[in-house]
Amino acid sequence: MVDNGSVTEPRPVRTWLTDMDGVLVREEDPIPGAKEFIAALREAQIPFLVLTNNSIFTPRDLRVRLLRSSGIDVPEESIWTSALATAQFLDDQRPGGSAYVVGETGLTAAVHDIGYVMTDQDPDYVVLGETRTYSFEAITRAIRLINNGARFIATNPDASGPSAQGMLPATGSVAALISTATGRQPYFIGKPNPLMMRSALNRLEAHSETTVMIGDRMDTDIISGLEAGLRTILVATGATERHQVADFPYRPTMVVDSIADVVPMVGQMQLPDDVPDN
Repeated sequence: MVDNGSVTEPRPVRTWLTDMDGVLVREEDPIPGAKEFIAALREAQIPFLVLTNNSIFTPRDLRVRLLRSSGIDVPEESIWTSALATAQFLDDQRPGGSAYVVGETGLTAAVHDIGYVMTDQDPDYVVLGETRTYSFEAITRAIRLINNGARFIATNPDASGPSAQGMLPATGSVAALISTATGRQPYFIGKPNPLMMRSALNRLEAHSETTVMIGDRMDTDIISGLEAGLRTILVATGATERHQVADFPYRPTMVVDSIADVVPMVGQMQLPDDVPDN
């Protein structure tokens, strides 16, 4: 590429980050090329993380689900969830604190593992995650605790999520309900907050200059990767279609049909800085 009149070499790719839903799987069905992509990374011993805003499951749960339903073999330590990123944020901000947690095992286990006390008695934080069993009682308790001074944290802003029966309300929708009742906005940890990307980079001891993020959503995966200083690849197998890319004021480094198109790039270990959409 040309930069201020001088020719610069493409930066090497030493680390990969990838979204899960819409990139590797659709619902529980594997997207063609996903198994080959993960296998190529593992064979080449290239550091990578699979990122997901889903806070319901632990990495161990997700590994088993991916392997059984899709045949994609992702090591447990290579899965980074918004629940883990949220727990890391809490540990960095207020070590040994306390929280009232509304969520499922993926979130409660992550908060427990950093040594937090989970309580509904004057907690430092109310932490909201995704769950399929939101209760009016739990939401009411969260509202009262926030009104009494607890800080409001949420794992991710996704308003809805897919299921076999259709769309389901997700963390963002419940957060909006709590915000309306309290007048307090949560701090969202997951994508599109670039903090999710930074925490993943820190986990891998990687650098943004040599890392690529693969995603299917311009408004979460691509913007958070861009704001974290990563090069980005949009796959057209999920939420954002090719013709919609031009509607955004920013663009990915590359747009491809699917993760299958990325497999050959793993061995090359280089990605041009500016590749126009085909």
